[in-house]
Amino acid sequence: MSEDTATAIQSIEWRDDHVRIIDQTYLPKREVYSDIRDMGRMWEAIKKLRVRGAPAIGIAAGYGFYLGIKELPESSFQSFWVEVERLAEYLRGARPTAINLEWALNRMMTTMQAHKEEPIAEIKKVALETAKTIHDEDKRICKKIGENGVKLVKKNSKILTHCNTGSLATGQYGTALSVIFHAWEAGKEIKVWVDETRPLMQGARLTAWELKQAEIPMELITDSAAGSLMQRGEVDMVIVGADRVAANGDTANKIGTYSLAVVAKENDIPFYVAIPLSTIDMDLSNGSGIPIEEREAEEITSFNGSQIAPKKTDAYNPAFDVTPYSYITGFITEKGIIETPFDEHFQELFDD
Repeated sequence: MSEDTATAIQSIEWRDDHVRIIDQTYLPKREVYSDIRDMGRMWEAIKKLRVRGAPAIGIAAGYGFYLGIKELPESSFQSFWVEVERLAEYLRGARPTAINLEWALNRMMTTMQAHKEEPIAEIKKVALETAKTIHDEDKRICKKIGENGVKLVKKNSKILTHCNTGSLATGQYGTALSVIFHAWEAGKEIKVWVDETRPLMQGARLTAWELKQAEIPMELITDSAAGSLMQRGEVDMVIVGADRVAANGDTANKIGTYSLAVVAKENDIPFYVAIPLSTIDMDLSNGSGIPIEEREAEEITSFNGSQIAPKKTDAYNPAFDVTPYSYITGFITEKGIIETPFDEHFQELFDD
């Protein structure tokens, strides 16, 4: 992937005094950009998946948090901090599964606390600079994830991926798609199988769009076709992203990931998860404690505005599932490839 192509897609940008995002609900038909100037709009953008992908949610939350606190009164730090905590809690509720949202808010609040003796106006500036730093770091981290993952990709590999994990989901490059982009740039001559990713079709709408932009060979498949392709030897490896990883390696990702991991293991196909280290939640010993977001029934009872199920049909619509660590071959991170035992190797990274 050329540098020009890699930098062409900017899912989120800070512009002087506000945030500009690509509204991903309009893709691939239209590229619509939305200017966000207050926390309420950012909460809605995250909740409604106008901005999505764990790293991008973290970046958006950082900027949204600043937009929320910048107008707070500056009379005393104590009263200011009460409001800061209230706004952070409000923003955390937008999407509970992706750990990057909470991680970004915690990082900003910790940094602000370190400056609590300074004027509140200066603390607000520190908050904005921290949000910008999180954004810049994510770009560098995602590039490194891609570079580290290239060595896992053999020439002429057929790679299956799920949901969207590219520049649209991060500050730049992506996670799983960063590996794919960098493998293509390295001359690996790969082909990508893209799961449509029901019910919101992030694979069909977003991943296919990004791969088309980069001119990487791909074919779109229904989610239910993945197992058949693996059984027939048409998949050499699976690479996905994640929204939260527990300390033992249990991984929450877009619904359908667990099924892919089970079938991949059955067919002796390597299954990799590409993540920044910020996605690892060392406070959770295993995946049972990961909160799973449930979304509106209408997302699966309707499609593109048309009713596809009988009216008033009850529907269960979890946005994520949890893949046990035993189905995962390894994690591709900015620090390298993490192999089993994951709990020991994660701890070593955080102790370093």
